[in-house]
Amino acid sequence: MEITLDILQKVIKKREPNSHKGNFGRVLLIGGNINYGGAIIMAASAAVHTGAGLVTVATNKENLSSLHSVVPEAMFINFFDKVSLTTAISTADVVVVGPGLGADNRAKEVLEVTLSNISDNQLCIIDGSAITLISENDSLKELIANNKKIIFTPHQMEWQRLSGIPIDKQIDDINLQKQTSLNATVILKKHHTTIYHQSGTIDNLAIGGPFMATGGMGDILTGVLAAFITQFKESSLDERINAAVYLHSYIAENLSHKYYVTLPTDIIKKIQKTMLKVISEQK
Repeated sequence: MEITLDILQKVIKKREPNSHKGNFGRVLLIGGNINYGGAIIMAASAAVHTGAGLVTVATNKENLSSLHSVVPEAMFINFFDKVSLTTAISTADVVVVGPGLGADNRAKEVLEVTLSNISDNQLCIIDGSAITLISENDSLKELIANNKKIIFTPHQMEWQRLSGIPIDKQIDDINLQKQTSLNATVILKKHHTTIYHQSGTIDNLAIGGPFMATGGMGDILTGVLAAFITQFKESSLDERINAAVYLHSYIAENLSHKYYVTLPTDIIKKIQKTMLKVISEQK
């Protein structure tokens, strides 16, 4: 089914007057090695601007100054501190792992700690290099085998690594078989993104385009996705996922009328105003 603008009206709701930050969820984002700190910082910024109540970033300590200069609202822990990381995981509603994580042995250790400590009542969004690490390590696959609340957000090459399906063979029937075997939602990022929900529903995005083909675009999506999931609990999980994916491309498409390339950071700047506009247009 095609996702339309109506999904934003359905999911985004006006906040109650007596709300506090605890009402809008705890998001933990894990990633950002010494070379790719920007990825986790952009994901965290997107989560904050989309309205997540409390955002914590577990990353390399070298990223601390940059993180706090860009997203002072976010809390920090060193992702090599296993005690702090485990504690942070235990208190999160949604855990994002992968943006800028890298694929070396230390990244694998961080991912092992993360996947080993995710509980059945938490949702885990697996993105970027975490997908590659899982595709290459049977021990990591075993850690997610029984988890009922996993969302993978691969681009087509990452999906090829994880699923074994060549890009030119990635059609719905074949993708659905692999997604079902993974027992996870798969958001396949491509021209007209397709979402294979854990519920068995397949939804398609008809907006977006080549103006979004730039580094960091997927990191923004993971942050928006985490914030929607933890904050708009009156809607079903499928609806929250669809709304997040739609909002991300909707803002990018609007920006493309003025700019040749839509930058991820440009999307972040428009999230709050776009969500407010949705609220103002509700009957």
